[in-house]
Amino acid sequence: MSLALVCTRALSGLNAPEVTVEVHIANGLPAFNLVGLPDTEVREARDRVRAAIVTSRFEFPQRRITVNLAPADLPKEGGRFDLPIALGILAASGQINADRLGRHEFTGELSLNGALRGVRGALAVALAAARSGRDLVVPADNADEAALASGVRVLSADSLLAVCAHLNGLAPLPAHTAPLASADGASQPDLRDVKGQALARRALEVAAAGQHSLLMFGPPGTGKSMLAQRLPGLLPPLDQADALESAAVQSLDGSFDPRRWAQRPYRAPHHSASAPALVGGGASPRPGEISLAHHGVLFLDELPEFDRRVLEALREPLESGTITVSRARSRAEFPARFQLVAAMNPCPCGYHGTSGGRCRCSVEQIARYRAKLSGPLLDRMDILIEVGSLDHAELQARPAGESSAEVRARVVLAWSRQLQRQQGPNSRLGAGRVDALCAPDAAGGQLLADAIKRLNLSARAYHRILRVARTVADLAGAAEVAAPHVAEAIQYRRALG
Repeated sequence: MSLALVCTRALSGLNAPEVTVEVHIANGLPAFNLVGLPDTEVREARDRVRAAIVTSRFEFPQRRITVNLAPADLPKEGGRFDLPIALGILAASGQINADRLGRHEFTGELSLNGALRGVRGALAVALAAARSGRDLVVPADNADEAALASGVRVLSADSLLAVCAHLNGLAPLPAHTAPLASADGASQPDLRDVKGQALARRALEVAAAGQHSLLMFGPPGTGKSMLAQRLPGLLPPLDQADALESAAVQSLDGSFDPRRWAQRPYRAPHHSASAPALVGGGASPRPGEISLAHHGVLFLDELPEFDRRVLEALREPLESGTITVSRARSRAEFPARFQLVAAMNPCPCGYHGTSGGRCRCSVEQIARYRAKLSGPLLDRMDILIEVGSLDHAELQARPAGESSAEVRARVVLAWSRQLQRQQGPNSRLGAGRVDALCAPDAAGGQLLADAIKRLNLSARAYHRILRVARTVADLAGAAEVAAPHVAEAIQYRRALG
């Protein structure tokens, strides 16, 4: 007696293949074998499934059971296969109706008492189920997340017994609709809380308007981290397609919260993070911080404290918007279209250039500290701004700057101009389109030519200045890039020249 049951796998990427759970029951000595490259978590499913079936008052067959997870060359991990395996055994042994299995896909981890526990990747599983045209049965803990996918009927269950009753036609499972959270940015920290720092606030607005990378440097306690935390609140809400893509990546990591639907992700890994933690990795590749920040903000505080090899790994995804993680037995490609924001001190102690003579770092120490950032990485930063210390009057005064909502209104208008003109933000313009869409007027062109000579700028820096100048013009509502726009863009790159 044998049965084939379909279960979606979504741990290796957003377009991962389906896994077919094949159950074969034969006469012979009682045995329960799992084949198909299962890892330790999957092999332990034998004990979970056996206990769940027995405590749910079904009979566990005392015969030879073989469960094949196909395709055989794809590594399997996690507890998501518990429910499909249990249903396959019950259907193959004639205890539930097998005719309705082909219309469903199943995912879920079983506890020993037969209850269903949530799993990672429920949204990615739902997207795969939508492509297959089958109904998806998920644990109740994953129902809100899975129901965000359009084109799939999500059924919520809390136990193995409830799923079996549904398949036998005794108690149909209810279709689940996800409550969508507000994406107006009201829950984000407000830019109004930042005191002073008019130049840094302006740079943050320009970075948000064109999705430009930003590097802030200055002494400790000047508000660099505070400014970075407010950038997601300046960005427009995600549209349906981008929100779904961002949420699916976070779902693979288990970090997605349906209450934050359509809000820009904000990731701030510690400077001790390894390269796999940042770009993704593992025996079965999982997304790293740059992918979890997809369509959002990646903030790297204390930038020179990161390992140089970790920082160099950012160069390719900053340009391409994707990251490919290759292992001996598997390969996965994850999206990584993130906005990089970084902060650093001017020297190891942090007080170089401040009043009071607090810095005791030598010239060699400062040079070594700044040399941790390579030229090619700095060349990929669009905006560099100094965030200086506030005087006593500014610290004691009440915040007087604009709120995030006021700045976001201008950013949204600038984004709409870019979408109408080139269907994307200025930061993603290719070299050919930069020349066509960002060409300055005669005065701006002469100003830029002088800056290239004086600052010894590279070709990449030249194009990045033009992109930032185009964003400044969009914020001003100008159709043409003029000399004042070019001058502001050059000012943001002077320390990188």
